[in-house]
Amino acid sequence: MLEKILLADSGTGHSEEMLKALMDLPSIQKAAVTVLHVVSPQVSAETMTSKWEEGGKVLATAIQSLQLDPTKVSAILRQGDPKDVVCQVAEEIDADLIIMGSRGLKRLQSILSNSVSQYVFQLSSRPMLLVKDDIYVKKINRIMVAVDGSEAAKQCLQLALFLLRDIKGGQLILAHVDKGAATPGEKDPVLAEAIAEAKKQGIQPRAISTTGKPGEEICRIAEENNVDLLMLGSPDRRPSIAKSFVDLDRLLGSSLSDYVRVNANCPVLLARTVG
Repeated sequence: MLEKILLADSGTGHSEEMLKALMDLPSIQKAAVTVLHVVSPQVSAETMTSKWEEGGKVLATAIQSLQLDPTKVSAILRQGDPKDVVCQVAEEIDADLIIMGSRGLKRLQSILSNSVSQYVFQLSSRPMLLVKDDIYVKKINRIMVAVDGSEAAKQCLQLALFLLRDIKGGQLILAHVDKGAATPGEKDPVLAEAIAEAKKQGIQPRAISTTGKPGEEICRIAEENNVDLLMLGSPDRRPSIAKSFVDLDRLLGSSLSDYVRVNANCPVLLARTVG
């Protein structure tokens, strides 16, 4: 399911560490990796030359650090607006996953500071794995999926099962947050379908059903269970004609994926489905 991975490497943060942790999974080891570094346009030839040299060093350092099969890795150094270039390259290589670092800025801060990761998430329909600058990337063993019955959540579950299938001792946590009354474990109808799917693929999940504000509860459950990777379905509800525009209403409004992106204490994989 993950055959082409795009690592958008700014030279800072923990995105390289995240890719290393991901590539340790047996199910991912045959994936092709593209490492991208973007150089912003400059006002003088001298500055441009300097930035291109710096960019080349960032890519060289990343390739050396990742220690991946050379036949499976390619590097791209490109000039332009980072958020636009990341989206363009993801389309060019038909990426199954985009990995990016994130400063964990809140919605309004993201707009005012021209956050690359937030804008790429808004404009791309591809799954994204966001790694905040202030978290510790661990070996992936415990994966949590937020389940809500949506197609995006179902896609997330399939991806989690794909990642876990060859991990010895791997754990799957399924969490459903109901705004009403919680139904324990397998009796929760939303969780029951996900549990059955996991068991069908030979994985015995731990099911957690609770009530409250979904974003807060998802982050709490992830922290209490020491989760290594949190996966969340995030439907893209914008019509095709609006794909090239940032959804400011959603940025400024109450987005579950945005809350989790900012507040979770572990890497967050946001699976996209057009809804």
